[in-house]
Amino acid sequence: MLPIAFAPGYAHPLPAGHRFPMLKYELLPEQLLREGTATAADFFVPTPPPVADVLLVHEAAYYERLRLGQLTRQEERTTGFPWSSALFEREVTILGGTIEGARRALAQGVAFNIAGGTHHAFRARGEGFCLLNDQAAAAAWLLARVPAVRQVLIVDLDVHQGNGTAAIFQAEPRVFTFSMHGARNYPARKEASDLDLPLPDGTDDDAYLKLLADTLPRLLDEVRPDFVFYLAGVDVLATDKLGHLALTRSGCRQRDELVLGLCHRHRLPVVVCMGGGYSERISDIVEAHANTFRAAADLWG
Repeated sequence: MLPIAFAPGYAHPLPAGHRFPMLKYELLPEQLLREGTATAADFFVPTPPPVADVLLVHEAAYYERLRLGQLTRQEERTTGFPWSSALFEREVTILGGTIEGARRALAQGVAFNIAGGTHHAFRARGEGFCLLNDQAAAAAWLLARVPAVRQVLIVDLDVHQGNGTAAIFQAEPRVFTFSMHGARNYPARKEASDLDLPLPDGTDDDAYLKLLADTLPRLLDEVRPDFVFYLAGVDVLATDKLGHLALTRSGCRQRDELVLGLCHRHRLPVVVCMGGGYSERISDIVEAHANTFRAAADLWG
């Protein structure tokens, strides 16, 4: 069984021509059900968590301005989404899904959020389609609420650096942030993760997978995490409009198999969030995301 957080509100309506592919949040669950990678029983509908859990990583004043729609026009443009009460509800629900996923992964080994991976959200601001940082909140929730979890590793393999996550945990030694991303990609100003591996444009399957295989096993030995969050962005694909790397779908799946295989082998509970993906064809995005679930089903299913 693969616990998967999904709510209909994940597919939030956006203005015509908006470049964020919201449609994938409808198509991905349908694909997983149609092919049998997941069953209806695998899905759970998340709910917003208590505000106190959000405030483990976000400033109260920012949360209130976001809740009430009091962001400035410039702040709203920086997030990339026009504010609405439904958008706010979506963001806190996604965050709740990752926290609930963490709870379920402790019992079942793995859990997914169909959305999430909002790693550009800082304590007091959002940017880059990220308003609240779901993996950061869930990591802080584990450390605050689950005594058995004393060390967390965040493996961020989205093509964009997890700048918000890095900034939130810069002074928190119990969370190790690892980001492997495009060196010349967004954000222009990078934060300092515990380990950053910036990649040149055009990095292909072989170079990417060798670097990851040389790095992640060593990190597990050195960090000795009790829990892993994996941000499995598929904007590393050669077909991605914003990514500038050159991975094939096969290489992207091998990446997922490597990360999830290590978690499974080390018996490390892991929550997987989908992150970004901006290929021209929505089918390329959905298929690459579906591969992440297939890799997990082969291990835990």
